[in-house]
Amino acid sequence: MEIFPAIDLRNGQAVRLKQGDYNQITVYSSSPADVAQEFKAQGARNLHVVDLDGAKDGSLSNFDTVCEIIKTGGLSVQVGGGIRDEQRIQKYLNLGVERVILGTSALDRKFLTHMIAKFGSQIAVGVDAKNGKVAIKGWREVCDIDSVQFCRELADIGVQTIIYTDISKDGAMSGTNMEIYHQLAKEVNCRIIASGGVCFEHEISQLSALGTYGVIIGKAIYTGAINLAKAIAIADGKQEV
Repeated sequence: MEIFPAIDLRNGQAVRLKQGDYNQITVYSSSPADVAQEFKAQGARNLHVVDLDGAKDGSLSNFDTVCEIIKTGGLSVQVGGGIRDEQRIQKYLNLGVERVILGTSALDRKFLTHMIAKFGSQIAVGVDAKNGKVAIKGWREVCDIDSVQFCRELADIGVQTIIYTDISKDGAMSGTNMEIYHQLAKEVNCRIIASGGVCFEHEISQLSALGTYGVIIGKAIYTGAINLAKAIAIADGKQEV
C-alpha cells in the first residue's frame, strides 16, 4: 500500500483546514517545496497536493508553487483542486504531475468519459462525502448523490483511482471512517485511496489488510501523531503495529 503525505496549498503556503472549513486554517510552512523534501527524506515516494484556492474559486494562483514542488524531484505527485477543463489537466501533466484529480468536474459524465479515454490512469477522481452525500466546489456544496453509488458508477466508466474523503473526519484527529472503506473494498472495483482523519498506526495496517491502494495522511504527520517513516514501513509490511 502507498502512503501519500499531503500538502494543501493556500496563498503559496502549506496549510491544513479542519473539516474543509476555510475559516479553520493552520499554516505549517511558507515553503511547501521544503516540506516535500522533508517528506522525501523520511522515505516518501508519493505526494498528494491540493490547491485549496483552486478548489474554492477555480484559480491557478498556486501553480508556481506546484511547479517548485515538482522541480525538487524524486516524488510521484498527484494534484487536485479546481481542475475543471482539459487545458488545465494538460498543463499539470506537462509539468510532470503523475496523476490529476478531478472533483466537481467529474459530475459531468461526458467530460469525465472523454478525459478517461484520453489520459487513462493519469486521471483520478476525488469523491468528497458529507453524511454519505457527494460534496463539491471545495466542499462548500453538498449534492443529493450517494457517495458509494457514485464511486460504483465511476469505476464502471473506467476511472482507475478514486480518492475518497469523509469530510467530517478530515483534520479532526479522531480517526478515519473505517466502515466506509470496508464497504468500498467490497463494492467498488478500482483502486481506492483513503483520505480524511487517518491518525493512528493501526488504521494504516487495517486499510492495507483491506487491499486499499493508498492512504493520504495530512495533519497527523504535521502534528507528530504519526511518524511518516514508520507509516511507510507499516504500509510496506516491513513493520508491525
